Amino acid sequence: MTQIKAPDGTALSPLCFGCMQFGGKADETASRAMFDACREAGLNFFDTAHAYTDGTSETWLGRFAAADRDGLVVASKSNYARGNGRTAIRESLDESRKRLGMDVIDIYYLHHWDGDTPLEESFETLAELQREGGFRHIGVSNFAAWQVMKAQAIAATFDTRIDILQPMYNLVKRQAEVELLPMCRAEGIAAAPYSPLGGGLLTGKYRAGGAGRITENEMYSTRYGQDWMHNAASDLATLAREMRVDPATLAVAWAARHPGVTAPIISARDTEQLRPSLDALGFEMDDDLYARISALTPTPPPATDRTEEA
Repeated sequence: MTQIKAPDGTALSPLCFGCMQFGGKADETASRAMFDACREAGLNFFDTAHAYTDGTSETWLGRFAAADRDGLVVASKSNYARGNGRTAIRESLDESRKRLGMDVIDIYYLHHWDGDTPLEESFETLAELQREGGFRHIGVSNFAAWQVMKAQAIAATFDTRIDILQPMYNLVKRQAEVELLPMCRAEGIAAAPYSPLGGGLLTGKYRAGGAGRITENEMYSTRYGQDWMHNAASDLATLAREMRVDPATLAVAWAARHPGVTAPIISARDTEQLRPSLDALGFEMDDDLYARISALTPTPPPATDRTEEA
């Protein structure tokens, strides 16, 4: 397994901060405050993408990171709207580097699978850009396990490899447990899963009548619209009250506890909302509590679907 570290050799922090809200729900003052809170808590891993907030996310992250660039791991993602062709990847990387104000990005992801572009074209381009010094590590986001392994085999023909995967993973979205996370462990691929709070569902705010992505965004309302998911969130909130801890802390700590997970990606719109997720850094989740929380939602069947063998 390739160890992902900051340019100065600092180890990767156990949580990553996702900057999707920079320039969206979070203005520059709130964004800067969250960045500073993450650094004070020991985080050195920050994630953005070409698509986020029309480039503002990358621009602000680059500005905030400049003073301590060598101590940070900065990840961005290609412009998936243009696909994973040679020209699209090259131009997307150039735009992201310019916005970030960085000659080298630490992790560069293909943001989505592109079934219309040969993987050979995508990974030959990535290998060239990596050798040219445009980025240090190749990542893929939102790929299925078979897509990762197919891409990895092709990457090897260009003398490179996929070092990190970014899947969706949380207590009500556990599909990654079936193949993705075991694959990462077996193949030495780091995993930085996003959405450990399930679009805010696992904070418990929606049962209390709160608003957020799930009530405001059709994609999230569809993704997290099933009753059993909301029931699980309510059960998690009840457990959190018993323990006198924030449900967000439990949700993030639970996601981080899986042995295939390297660093869950947390996010927020301000420091008040961020704090419970950061508190997961110091929260020790023993086997019993992990099992108790896991039991709140169905364990997905094994990849063979031979449940009797699980």
